[in-house]
Amino acid sequence: MGTVLLVVPTAVVTAIVLTGLVRAGRREAHAERVRIAEEAQRRARRSLEAVWAMDGRQFEEYVAQLCRRDGCTEVRRVGGAGDLGADVIGRLPDGRKIVIQCKRYAKHRTVGSRDIQTFNGTARAEHHADVPVFVASCVFTKPARAFADRHHLTLIDIDLLGFWNDGTALTSFLDLDIARSGTNRKLRPDRQEQRPADRP
Repeated sequence: MGTVLLVVPTAVVTAIVLTGLVRAGRREAHAERVRIAEEAQRRARRSLEAVWAMDGRQFEEYVAQLCRRDGCTEVRRVGGAGDLGADVIGRLPDGRKIVIQCKRYAKHRTVGSRDIQTFNGTARAEHHADVPVFVASCVFTKPARAFADRHHLTLIDIDLLGFWNDGTALTSFLDLDIARSGTNRKLRPDRQEQRPADRP
């Protein structure tokens, strides 16, 4: 009987210790997941800062490199004067011709409907695009997204560009409902913080 009485408290203590260890393990696992997510956000932010530091030509080459990474073939940067809206051309892994217009704008700007209409007028007629894609380092206005949706153009704004940069395949963006996705909010330009001593 005495042995049974000792076993019960020992079992209870063991259960309490194990429960505590499991909870501590869960807290540590949760903290690790949070840390990994925060680090991914920091990496994405750093990479987007690098995008905003690029000039137009560098941005076009960056987009071309992302296309190559995702299995596109015959990828060429063709942007420049007289490009008629094509900065990068190539073939998707399934063989369809892709024509990409790239706009490396400041993050607080937007791409409006007029730019999308111009691209729509040349992507298929001049460049024979099967898949026209407009990539911007900022956001698109709501009318621009609505126009692109009606005319089956793919828009990749700065938010989607962050996902693309982090490994999401280009083909994942081709069937998005762009009229409902994205945002037309302007990002604020960076401002140098003034210290109290620097203020007039």
